[in-house]
Amino acid sequence: ALLTSQLGSGITEEVITASQAIEITHLASLYHDDVMDDAPLRRGVDSAHIVWGNSIAILTGDLLFARASTLMAGLGERAIQLQAETFERLCIGQLNETVGPKPGDDPLAHYIHVLEDKTGSLISAAARSGVIFSGAPSEYEDAVVGFGDKIGVAFQLADDVIDLSPDAKTGKQAGTDLKAGVVTLPTLYLARSAETNPADADLQERIRLAVEADDDAALAALTIELYNHDVTERTRVEAHRWAAEAVAALAPLPEGAVKQALAAFADHVVSRTN
Repeated sequence: ALLTSQLGSGITEEVITASQAIEITHLASLYHDDVMDDAPLRRGVDSAHIVWGNSIAILTGDLLFARASTLMAGLGERAIQLQAETFERLCIGQLNETVGPKPGDDPLAHYIHVLEDKTGSLISAAARSGVIFSGAPSEYEDAVVGFGDKIGVAFQLADDVIDLSPDAKTGKQAGTDLKAGVVTLPTLYLARSAETNPADADLQERIRLAVEADDDAALAALTIELYNHDVTERTRVEAHRWAAEAVAALAPLPEGAVKQALAAFADHVVSRTN
């Protein structure tokens, strides 16, 4: 938001308020996410629900969502609509992730759509806020929204790789998503490959049994095995592809520092997997 505001009159008080609201919305979503995923760590320390319990973590998340809405309400109807649309996408994304694909749906396409809603919505809202509340040309909105949605997918795909990495870079224990049974692109690729590849079917079964048995030692070894598997490299490649598409979406923006910085941000998002 602060960056894209440079396309207009810069960091106005309205841009700062919108930025605060979006960051608070993001934090609220993390409180709820950690409860639903039963994640023990967030940014290298105990998650809120580990310290204070699920009820306090959920209520704190609700309070933060309310506070964000209050901040946006002070910016007028357009800000209220932006916050409401973002919150709706967040909830739809989480709901679709929880329910899973319907019979006949493509699990891979379903997963990507979840990422667009859960993460892309926040980044695109931030970028759009910078344009709106700095008075930048309205024709820049579609470009930064396209960038935000796509870089959100790239970010989460990079996280899918990092979650398996023995050199974890997110403050989360390696294999957290695997242990919690959270769907990721590597596990989706593995499931598809397992339909025809006996070795991959065996790996998938060993992961299932280790998760059911809550066998940390076995899961640690399987996390490394999956990290070194072709499905993880394919996920890394896919993250880079989405980042490239995000940069391509910026074509309508004028050449200059903002466009260069957004492109550098996209590169950083996926370089974390290298």
